[in-house]
Amino acid sequence: MAVGQVTIRDIADATGLSVGTVSRALKNQAGMTEATRTKVREAALRMGYDFSQLKKGRIRRIAFLLHSQHNTLASSPFFSPVLHGAEAACRREGIALSFIVVGPAEPVMEQIRLHQPDAILCAGFFEPEVLAALKQTGKPMVLVDMQRRGFTSVNPDNALGGYLATRHLLRSGRRRIAMLSGSLAHFSIQQRNRGFRRALFEAKVHADPELEVIVPQLGDGDDGVAEAMRSLLSLPRRPDAVFCYNDSTALVAMKHCLGAGLKIPFDIAVVGFDDISAAAAAIPPLSTVHVDKEQLGATGVDLLLHHKPEEPAAEMTLPVEMIVRESSCDE
Repeated sequence: MAVGQVTIRDIADATGLSVGTVSRALKNQAGMTEATRTKVREAALRMGYDFSQLKKGRIRRIAFLLHSQHNTLASSPFFSPVLHGAEAACRREGIALSFIVVGPAEPVMEQIRLHQPDAILCAGFFEPEVLAALKQTGKPMVLVDMQRRGFTSVNPDNALGGYLATRHLLRSGRRRIAMLSGSLAHFSIQQRNRGFRRALFEAKVHADPELEVIVPQLGDGDDGVAEAMRSLLSLPRRPDAVFCYNDSTALVAMKHCLGAGLKIPFDIAVVGFDDISAAAAAIPPLSTVHVDKEQLGATGVDLLLHHKPEEPAAEMTLPVEMIVRESSCDE
């Protein structure tokens, strides 16, 4: 490789360190051991890295965009840690972060012009026309918890999470497993549903359409979840388990089951997704799929800083983990 062509990502691959760590070491920033800093700089010198690259295309301001439909009590336990992760990453890099809530009818481009960001981080679902307008600005852009062809993105492994949650319920002896979903237009929910179906298919368990319910959007309250649970519990053969597309939904579903006189997990097991702080504190504690939400935000910032526009769009997937608690475990 010729001098001047070595990238930070090449050094990261050679040293086994993250792109962010290599970047901070080369910029002589705090937050690491001197041994790590030395290892990075020696590798950079050995590989012929052009240190003048550090001064090119400096991003000083990032806009963190959140759709108004996510700016709710139910969504904030997920997106607040994502924002905090992005904030922490920006603080380390000396970057200013603006938080902007936008809706489908709002003039998003006016907000962009007002804040004058050098790069854009879009968290959660956005309409295709909004993403297309943002892309036309030519600014670096990364999608967090959302995926669309032609855009760089970072997501938890939603499909694996849905699979792990459903497999856990199947291994616990459950066979009538329902799934409460939000709109399948959302990439993350669609993928969680795909994992749910895959686990049923592998276990040769019939996927009953009656057991897959999309929660109606009845404002910002719990009414939609309660209505979905009422419909499931009124079936001639009610479910013996419910996998919910997020923890906020699972907590409301669990409350409704308890109010209906059911014992959890003996009569019905409940599993959520995201591992928000309220999950472990619930009574009984909620089984869930753990997502490193702060890492999602931090990785989004790293991609903005280090993914070059001329490179193909990158799609990063972060690992998830099944957390088993009392809401789905009979023991």
